[in-house]
Amino acid sequence: MQKLCIVLLIFINTFFSAQKKYVLVLHGGAGTITRENMTAEKEKAYRAKLTEALKAGYAEIMKGKSSVDAVAAAIIIMEDSPLFNAGKGAVFTSDGKNELDAAIMFGKDKSAGAVAAIHTVKNPIKAAIAVMQNSEHVMMIGEGAEIFAKGQGLEIVNPDYFWTKDRWDGLQKLKAKENNKKTTQNHFPEAYEVDQKFGTVGAVALDKDGNIAAGTSTGGMTNKKFGRIGDAPIIGAGTYANAQVGISATGWGEFFIRTTAARTLAAKMEYQNKDIKSASGEVIAEIEKIGGDGGLIALDRDGNIAMPFNTAGMYRGAVTENGQVEIEIYK
Repeated sequence: MQKLCIVLLIFINTFFSAQKKYVLVLHGGAGTITRENMTAEKEKAYRAKLTEALKAGYAEIMKGKSSVDAVAAAIIIMEDSPLFNAGKGAVFTSDGKNELDAAIMFGKDKSAGAVAAIHTVKNPIKAAIAVMQNSEHVMMIGEGAEIFAKGQGLEIVNPDYFWTKDRWDGLQKLKAKENNKKTTQNHFPEAYEVDQKFGTVGAVALDKDGNIAAGTSTGGMTNKKFGRIGDAPIIGAGTYANAQVGISATGWGEFFIRTTAARTLAAKMEYQNKDIKSASGEVIAEIEKIGGDGGLIALDRDGNIAMPFNTAGMYRGAVTENGQVEIEIYK
């Protein structure tokens, strides 16, 4: 019996010591992402850019920088790439504009910052961080947010900077399919549905001090109207972090808002003692039950991750404390 106990203890110690500890996880959007619709060149480009973003964030962590710095570094890489629906690759609104949203939250003290409906700030995640660190507010929108960002010394660009042919062509395709059918919170007309609309980017990081930060950046939904804002810049819906876990979501934002998805995940862990995978899976299941789709990434203080989604695919990746990079795209 004593020998059996010793063997069991050795096995347990070996098992837990072999568990990976992740320090950064990110996503580049969920949606209609299938092998059939992906060329080898395009997949290579996505994998390369996700790897670049992970390495940029990881480098900040290795320098001893905060999780906020790591999240910013990763998201900026994706905002600057036309591959994603954020920054340079943002989709167009119904009136032909790129309208950008972003949010950041620092779990240690639950400080947060967000911007929405901006058109001229090159990197919206930087504006969100400036709101968090240098203002008395949590969210700023539109022209006011842009004036604040300019005053903070952030790079301001002509709105034409965000224009990309693929996104413009996508808008024209949807415009051609517009109809007058009634819409509800559970159903968008074909002019939304045919678009591979989910390309939001996000990252969650765990720094050397054990602090978690989560950030999200998006161009929203192609052909969106009336100043629509999704879940990405809403703290507790598409972005959330506390001392225990950080979350960034992507998908049909209205459903993530209605379920307060990110905060619900954290609450399941805090009050129901759920592990990160169970809590994450339950949140996505609830969203699917009421008709929504998308995915999320989550990272807890112990370095465990979850990346559930209910779409055909989700651009996602993570890096361990030892620098091991992992990238996945399909279901």
